[in-house]
Amino acid sequence: MDFNLSSDLVAYIAELDAFIESEIRPLERQDDNIRFFDHRREYERTDWDNQGQPKHEWEALLAEARRRADVAGHLRYAWPPEMGGKGGTNLAMAVIREHLAAKGLGLHNDLQNEHSIVGNNPFILMFKEFATNAQYARDGENLLAGKMRTTFGLTEPNHGSDATFMETRAVPHEKDGKPGWLINGEKMWSTGMHVATHCMVFARTSGQDGDATGITCFIVPADTPGVKVEEYLWTFNMPTDHPRVSYTDVWVPEDSYWGVIDRGLGLGQSFVHQNRIRQAASSLGAAVYCLEESVKYARTRKPFGKPLSDNQAIQWPLVELATQCEMLRLLIRKTAWDMDQMEHKEVERQISDKVSMCNYWANRLVCEAADQAMQVHGGIGYSRHKPFEHIYRHHRRYRITEGSEEIQMRKVAAFLFGYMGPRRKQFADLTFDDVDYRKGN
Repeated sequence: MDFNLSSDLVAYIAELDAFIESEIRPLERQDDNIRFFDHRREYERTDWDNQGQPKHEWEALLAEARRRADVAGHLRYAWPPEMGGKGGTNLAMAVIREHLAAKGLGLHNDLQNEHSIVGNNPFILMFKEFATNAQYARDGENLLAGKMRTTFGLTEPNHGSDATFMETRAVPHEKDGKPGWLINGEKMWSTGMHVATHCMVFARTSGQDGDATGITCFIVPADTPGVKVEEYLWTFNMPTDHPRVSYTDVWVPEDSYWGVIDRGLGLGQSFVHQNRIRQAASSLGAAVYCLEESVKYARTRKPFGKPLSDNQAIQWPLVELATQCEMLRLLIRKTAWDMDQMEHKEVERQISDKVSMCNYWANRLVCEAADQAMQVHGGIGYSRHKPFEHIYRHHRRYRITEGSEEIQMRKVAAFLFGYMGPRRKQFADLTFDDVDYRKGN
């Protein structure tokens, strides 16, 4: 197995670095835009008098960075070529996401907003894999042009990880002589609703609670009567673009969905696998940043007349982090490579446990790294003049979202013990008598 990165990928990363220095850093420094990244960041990003939503100036700055990246051909790197992208692989994206996050906070890559000069838009591949020809003809042009901006409505106030028990319902309903659907329910954490044109609303259309089938992914215009933002939920790291949205007697035409009726959960699974491996790589990169900053500080800080790095109490925790970063990097890249070797829909059946391993461990690791960086840096590490508190507060979220770490560990256990995945057949007929305890088998 060759662990070396391809020459093309190495060259592309160098191209990204050059683009950052020529186009993004100057934009970051002009007009005091650095206020969005230094100790003032949370205050300057947040419109505290508008429900804690992102300030327009902040989002406009991100949009300008993305525009420049798009002109340079970077923003859509991961998109399929037939959809205007470069067909960037999962492996390449994992490497790039780690590289950008390891640079620290900046306009090139702001993880709090899922903003990056190399865009992570799992909706694109999800749409490519699941949309019918008619749906592609209807929505494809607007989606690819950025004119269709969607929220992801899966989680509910009473149901988070147990998505198949959702209370949101959609029933056939005729209006003004036209067939359609009537939707009632509520969704939590509808990220981006303040700028969304459409809501992806997962609703039960048949079956019983707990059934994986019988769920449909509806595409609801955000201005449809009955769609209401109930509240913006303030979070550990502000600003917030995560509201609770209610759907009261919301009527949509018969064809207002993606995929097929009763098979919508597959779209959600498609979204999370691609997103989880990339988010794991970003968490790894942020952990590497915390580690490297701590090493540099420990070498230059000299209390009691000698560098901090002379002390094993400083060395050993950072050695542990460095070791875990190295091991995790190999798992992430191997898993991303495996994803590239199979059809997109096979990931769930074959290696979704590996994706979960990468994600839950990376999210733990970055929190540990940020915490240790605070400790090594002492008082200044606890202050907002260093980015560690921001990194911790943001990444702590990912131990809950994208599937909580407990849910992801449950997925790993299901594959390990053969309740699902490739080992299911191996364990299907296994009995107690098949195990010879006397021989240690």
